[in-house]
Amino acid sequence: MQILKRTRLVLALLFWALITLLFFDFTGTLHAWFGWMAKIQFIPALLAVNTVVIIGLLLLTLLFGRVYCSIICPLGVFQDAISNVSARFHKNRFRFSLPISWLRYTVLVLFAVAFIVGIGSFVALLEPYSIYGRIVSNLFAPIYQWGNNLLAFAAERIDSYAFYQTEVWMRGIGTFLIALISLIVIFILSWKGGRTYCNTICPVGTLLGMISKFSLFKIRFHEDKCNQCGLCERNCKASCIDSKARSIDHSRCVSCFNCIGKCKRDAIKFSVSSYKKPQTVVSNKVVEPDQIENARRSMLTMTGALIATSALKAQEAKVDGGLAFIEDKKIPKRQTPIAPPGAESIRNFTTRCTACQLCVSVCPNQVLRPSSDLLTFMQPEVSYERGYCRPECTICSEVCPSGAILTISKADKSSTQIGHAVWIKDNCVVLTDGVSCGNCARHCPVGAIQMIVLDPNSLEQQEIPVVDTERCIGCGACENLCPARPFSAIYVEGHMQHKTV
Repeated sequence: MQILKRTRLVLALLFWALITLLFFDFTGTLHAWFGWMAKIQFIPALLAVNTVVIIGLLLLTLLFGRVYCSIICPLGVFQDAISNVSARFHKNRFRFSLPISWLRYTVLVLFAVAFIVGIGSFVALLEPYSIYGRIVSNLFAPIYQWGNNLLAFAAERIDSYAFYQTEVWMRGIGTFLIALISLIVIFILSWKGGRTYCNTICPVGTLLGMISKFSLFKIRFHEDKCNQCGLCERNCKASCIDSKARSIDHSRCVSCFNCIGKCKRDAIKFSVSSYKKPQTVVSNKVVEPDQIENARRSMLTMTGALIATSALKAQEAKVDGGLAFIEDKKIPKRQTPIAPPGAESIRNFTTRCTACQLCVSVCPNQVLRPSSDLLTFMQPEVSYERGYCRPECTICSEVCPSGAILTISKADKSSTQIGHAVWIKDNCVVLTDGVSCGNCARHCPVGAIQMIVLDPNSLEQQEIPVVDTERCIGCGACENLCPARPFSAIYVEGHMQHKTV
């Protein structure tokens, strides 16, 4: 039976490592090979209406229990890694505890309601894959990028270009704080209680737990061999084994097989078991106050952080190569946010996006950043302070696992209108500084901006931009390259529904 545990460990480490690298890989190289790993995550597959994946995961659970939680889910494997480190200092530390059912099912109901009505910020706050994605992209990826830049610097000294520099920047203070708080909560719960988050808060864990009660293969006791030594119970990170009653709460069991490896009498096995009506287990043990308090604290902390950070806005600075400081370019107040090409509409994007930040991590043009709006909090939005959406780039549509950004070809992207440019007369340097410019017209990739003479009767012959809104695709080249500060003299207004020009 040890082969079961070893196989699970190998598969879990493989999934965890490759999914983590997807968030690290700013070159987009790995996504062509392993991008499917993000697309088989449960909630993204559900949002993308990926019927094959959904049925496959449900059948997997009906056959083998919650192996999704112990192998495929990166947050679950991450918790196991923390718990395993803790086990080196606190051996045999787990004890059976009754499930906190009221909390589990309350969170599941609230999550389901938010999912159905499209409250993406609440869904993103609790969805396990998205939680892990935000932790990696906001906290771990910058460390990886700094390491890459250090290697690039060293390589340049020996005339090697095996590495190249990439800019490291904070995409949103609110999302960063949520990611930091999430990491702290997950770390504390995993260090002390193993799979406490999975079996107390996680809505995916609760849903799959309900199904796993009926799974074909289950971990079960052989009562004639069991001497109730309690080793299985003390090593169950799900706290779901009551060795005295020889019972297992299969709704919380994540099929990690730790118990099988610890049993010295071969009294606990993973085998076919027909469903029987569960008997009420009477136990003298009570739920430990620390476990209840940890679960409550995690919910209150994340909810409080959501409210506290929803009004914060990230502002970005830019310097022109060290020659002179350029004043910060501020984000314009858009009446309608901009959704990436392939999203088709704001509604489709906001209802399907899980705010996992994968598209933000891989965007080579740095135009995607987390929203600070309460209703779309942490979901990506397009902004052009650092770059513009190049017509030849389709990476975000290729990596999105939930169908929020559908795959789009380069030809279709070049003709997809996600917004249109708007000229602000009072900000234009032609009028404020009396200089010739035309930067917006020169860099428009579709020729939607023309320069015309402001006053034909004037000797100065000042030229101002005029936008052909039917031709403009909203790529943001004009907004990004406009020299006006702090606000660009031309900016992009998003469209609720994308259209072809």
